[in-house]
Amino acid sequence: MFDLIIFGGGLGGCAAAAAACSKGLKVLMTEETDWIGGQSTSQAVPPDEHAWIEEFGCTARYRQYRNAIRSFYLANMPVAISARSEFFNPGAATVSRIAHDPRVSLHVLNEMLAPHLLTGRLTLLLETVAVSVERTGRSLQSAELLSLKTGRRLKVEGRYFIDATETGDILPLASMDYVTGSESRSVTGEAHAADEADPNNIQGFTYVLSLEYDETGDHVIPKPEMYEFWKEYQPPHWPGKMLSLIGPNPVNMQPREYAIFEDGDKFSLWKYRRIYAKEQYDAKDANDITLLNWPQNDYFIGNIYGVSKEEKEKHLYGSQQLSLSLVYWLQTEAPRPDGGKGYPGLRLRGDVMGTETGLAKAPYIRESRRIKALYTITEQEVSPACRSEKSGKKYEDRVGVGAYSIDLHPSFTGVPYVDIPALPYHIPLGALIPMDMDNVLAGNKNIGTTHITNGCYRLHPTEWNIGESCGELAAYCIRHGLKPAEVRENDQALHDFQQILREAGVELEWPHEFYGQR
Repeated sequence: MFDLIIFGGGLGGCAAAAAACSKGLKVLMTEETDWIGGQSTSQAVPPDEHAWIEEFGCTARYRQYRNAIRSFYLANMPVAISARSEFFNPGAATVSRIAHDPRVSLHVLNEMLAPHLLTGRLTLLLETVAVSVERTGRSLQSAELLSLKTGRRLKVEGRYFIDATETGDILPLASMDYVTGSESRSVTGEAHAADEADPNNIQGFTYVLSLEYDETGDHVIPKPEMYEFWKEYQPPHWPGKMLSLIGPNPVNMQPREYAIFEDGDKFSLWKYRRIYAKEQYDAKDANDITLLNWPQNDYFIGNIYGVSKEEKEKHLYGSQQLSLSLVYWLQTEAPRPDGGKGYPGLRLRGDVMGTETGLAKAPYIRESRRIKALYTITEQEVSPACRSEKSGKKYEDRVGVGAYSIDLHPSFTGVPYVDIPALPYHIPLGALIPMDMDNVLAGNKNIGTTHITNGCYRLHPTEWNIGESCGELAAYCIRHGLKPAEVRENDQALHDFQQILREAGVELEWPHEFYGQR
């Protein structure tokens, strides 16, 4: 019997495990791949963060994670004296202040959880998924786990459960109420909601891959099987063919010209998610490395959850083929500023991803199944177009903070980008608690957001904060014999729990200047 069972070892799951174990709980965490870390590791997405991340706006544990990544490079890599700084960015990327190799994230996360693994408080089962659960009334009792490596099945029992999977996999297994896709404007009142609800209006996913640039080399891959399809494919919301350097500007959907490397004032795709910038290191034999999570390899032809196994495999393969076709196009046909075509020196780096293919171990999922929560966050609570305040709604039951724009990628139903500002926001406890369960919590992108607000609550530091607060909540409920909803409903219990979060280093408010009228 475990005190807490966490399904999914992404950033939310790892944060939940660290928090719960620190309070003495006996915890089991499963992970579908052989790497913990989710977005940062097996999906290979450098941290997308807000402008104030170096000073405030995240939990102490998340800051420990970031600091450990930076310290690893400064202590172990030949970082040039001229590049060393308090805010060293390993890849000098434009999307992240700490763009780094996913293997470093894996190392840091393993070190953070090691004390709990060594003492037996934490049991970690890699390459393992839940295939069924046992539910009695409003409570989960147990889960049947399947080892993807050995085929062995194992039944485990728990007092509390956190669904920290990337797609909310436990929700259908437990016959819980959940939402997919977009809600209607008449239900949410959101300015950017659709006229009618559409459960298939879900953001596309991406198979990220890693590329090195060896200027004098020739590393052209075999022509992918679906290359001709992807070369000719033109989405309805795209200003040209997908494999090109012309794409839609996410903000206004006007054509936007990209550059692969530096080319005047054009947006450099190479620097966008670069994880190793060779000019910052005294290692003359190493080349730049970047991660390809670009507009050109977003896959929005079909979903991979809530569909048949055959449908899922078709779309996983299609997404892999899209990313590999992008690489082949870059190597052989991409226009160069000098009038030539192709960059044969681009080389797939499977070692960076822990795979032979160069593709990430798992697709980057932007939008999950979402619980029907005690509280659902809507656009008008975080949008500057709806609020005169400097920050989003300051919930009485807040359990963290975050910030990011409302960033929705094109969906499976042909809806284009939605990219609009959002205010620095708060995370309400009610969004983590399902309406129909007493011992299950949402610990990833499956919280009570709408399709619209998922766009700003889905990034790294917020996912971490969600998971960490879930781990702390499970420990609090067990210690005091309360249900999560009771903690939220009881003023004294809520106050006590929020104080515990503050003592653990979870920020519940922004600095004073973030409040008041704009």
